[in-house]
Amino acid sequence: MKLKTRLSIDVCFKYIFKVTGLLVLLLLGAILFMLIYNSISFFLDVRPIDFITGLEWNPTGDTPKYGILPLIISTTLVTMGAMAIAIPLGIGTAAFIAEYASPRLKNMLKPIIEMLAAIPSVVIGFLGIVVVGPGIANLADLQNGLNALNGAILLAVMALPTIITVAEDAIHAVPKTYKEASYGVGATKWQTLRKIVIPAAAPGIIAAVMLGVGRAIGETMTVLMATGNAALLPTGMFASVKTMTATIAIEMGEVPYQTTHYYALYAIATVLFFMTLLANILGEYFINRFRKYHAV
Repeated sequence: MKLKTRLSIDVCFKYIFKVTGLLVLLLLGAILFMLIYNSISFFLDVRPIDFITGLEWNPTGDTPKYGILPLIISTTLVTMGAMAIAIPLGIGTAAFIAEYASPRLKNMLKPIIEMLAAIPSVVIGFLGIVVVGPGIANLADLQNGLNALNGAILLAVMALPTIITVAEDAIHAVPKTYKEASYGVGATKWQTLRKIVIPAAAPGIIAAVMLGVGRAIGETMTVLMATGNAALLPTGMFASVKTMTATIAIEMGEVPYQTTHYYALYAIATVLFFMTLLANILGEYFINRFRKYHAV
């Protein structure tokens, strides 16, 4: 009787987990369908090539312009700037915690880093306005510090907890036999970390980086507050920019329902969706390459 009960429970939970997994896929498919469906209504009025390659975003002008190339470049610039800061800091911190920090220091650092992820994005954005922005303006002799660099720094801070936590777990999971073999042939701790541990943990580290990229691309409130919101082609990291997420957040609440402008925001969201998807596919490709390398 007990065996029958246990088997029934196992079968029950098997189907529960299967249904929850399918619901996640269904939800993702429903979101994609909604985005594409509303985007089609927009593309009936505006050609996709003009939308993607247009240099001016001014949907409320006398002659509405729906070019999102400046928004795409701005989003990419801020995200890449954030990753240029967050990746070396994140991987370096993860390596320090996993390999060099004492148990006591490690137990202090990990909760502090994880608490950083709990800070609301609006607070990070506020700090960008009152602290980081004025600092950039003073150092670079600018009128204000609301620019791509400000947004990149803030996004890097927001991505760091994810990168550090996942990368540290990946480094910590490297078998001790790898390190012992390296020490056995006379390698130093630094040589072992650089040539053995980090390459062995590469799939997990790449996954951490891709999670950080996703966090940076999808962030809204911080970049809305800290980047200046100028829908122009950026000339550098000190230029004010307007990201795709900020555009949707600013304009969706005020745009008339079921107008071309309204559907244009859905089209932006669709492009953003596929940008994130492309980043994840690239990350998965490199993860699989490293896994095959280690398998060989």
